[in-house]
Amino acid sequence: MHVRIAYAMAQPAGGEFRLEVDVEIPARGITCVFGASGSGKSTLLRCLAGLDRPQSAWIKVEGEIWQDETRLLPTHSRRIGYVFQDASLLPHLSARRNLHYGRDPGSDADTADAVKLLGIDHLLDKNPRQLSGGERQRVALARALLSRPRLLLLDEPLSALDVARKQELLPYLQRLPEQLDCPIVYVTHSPDEVARLAAHVLVLDEGRCVARGSVTELMASRQLPVNAAGESGVVLETAIAGLDAEWNLAKAEFADGSMLIPDPGVTAGGLIRLRILARDISLSHAVEAHSSILNRLPATVLRIEESPDAAMCMVHLQVGENSRLLSRVSRKSARRLKLAPGSSIFAEIKSVAILQ
Repeated sequence: MHVRIAYAMAQPAGGEFRLEVDVEIPARGITCVFGASGSGKSTLLRCLAGLDRPQSAWIKVEGEIWQDETRLLPTHSRRIGYVFQDASLLPHLSARRNLHYGRDPGSDADTADAVKLLGIDHLLDKNPRQLSGGERQRVALARALLSRPRLLLLDEPLSALDVARKQELLPYLQRLPEQLDCPIVYVTHSPDEVARLAAHVLVLDEGRCVARGSVTELMASRQLPVNAAGESGVVLETAIAGLDAEWNLAKAEFADGSMLIPDPGVTAGGLIRLRILARDISLSHAVEAHSSILNRLPATVLRIEESPDAAMCMVHLQVGENSRLLSRVSRKSARRLKLAPGSSIFAEIKSVAILQ
């Protein structure tokens, strides 16, 4: 899916907001559009949906031109599924009737599949006021899937939910790429949602795409704005290689090593993501036997980067042939350990976030 948009909009307080992007969006998986409020994330989605009309655009989806200099495919012809921050369910209709309101309901099998995927069978006869925020969003998502979309747009669907409701909905969002053979564009300003859901990331700043790439590349990059605020880290794709029932631990293997993590409740062979923050990795020249840290990986220093905090620095590490880690340590520690590009070191991992 290729998107090229130039869009200008007058601001209520005067001046003009401009959105200028030229990007490829993968045909499968979740592409997270990340950025601060006002960076143009929702405007990009509205342009993709045809709700806003940019001054110039070239949008191509699955080989079909949706918009160019001579063609503008109307919103109702684009077969888009759209889920907003607010579920926007009709309050006087049951969840079941909301699923099919104003649209071709498709086959019974389609409905059954969407209901099963989102776990809403027990909610179908309830009205929206009887549902929690997370339940309403699951119904809204099922409604979007029933349109059999060629493009699914999710505009901060978790932003209005409390922590418990977010955790309730996230597993359903994670399963979407397995079920949908279409691009999924997910707007968020949460680095946790990016780490957990994204396959690909676009970073917007003041209407421009300032960075893009795979989630593993971007989460380890200072191009992701939150990384400058102490959230730098990496995301590793791992497989559960074995379980230790006595200590309730699991062995998670990645391309260039393995780690012990709290048992995530995934059977052997299951795939999970791990997020490891730079502040949770310490460095040492020796393996310390008398320590509470279970995970130590041999690594090589790639480079040392200055930090906005003058007392700290960011050490980029290579583990094995292809894997990367980041460690945030004091400049004094870096000097004491005589760190330099090419140095051999042990990365001691104090904490791992499991992103199932």
